[in-house]
Amino acid sequence: MCHHDELTLIPKGYEPVIQNKISTPLSADKVKHLLLTRYPTIHDVRTDKALYEYTMAIKNQYLRKSQPVSKILFDDKISLSHHALGLHTFVSRVQGSKTKAKNEIRISSRLKKVPEPFLRMLVVHELAHLREKDHNKAFYQLCCHMQEDYHQIEFDLRLLLAYIEHDSNPYV
Repeated sequence: MCHHDELTLIPKGYEPVIQNKISTPLSADKVKHLLLTRYPTIHDVRTDKALYEYTMAIKNQYLRKSQPVSKILFDDKISLSHHALGLHTFVSRVQGSKTKAKNEIRISSRLKKVPEPFLRMLVVHELAHLREKDHNKAFYQLCCHMQEDYHQIEFDLRLLLAYIEHDSNPYV
């Protein structure tokens, strides 16, 4: 059990073997200090239009020839307590004799006030699904190509989420 000043980090989304190796009681103050030291400021992407422009800049840099994205937005319905912080949907619709495909990216609205590397990691993750539908080796290689320290930032984001569940968001 956690004391109010101690946070047991069990990073969700990792294999149980990894969870057991790194499940460590941490002082909530140490977690907050680590996050604020490593990521001192939050991004300024606040609107769906700004998120669209931010995402398209990354897509155009790394995935110019990938399928187009028809919609990119912040979504109030995606909660931070679930494994998914962003969603990529691929919808195929038949219109007459043609099949129209639409890719949509939705990012949790609660991530409007987090450091930019966390937002980028989620955008990179969702963009990687344009090429790789599954979370396989090629998928994570693509994520690391677009964001070199992808795995560290993903871990730190999970640390932030564990901290938020335990205490509060240090960025609000």
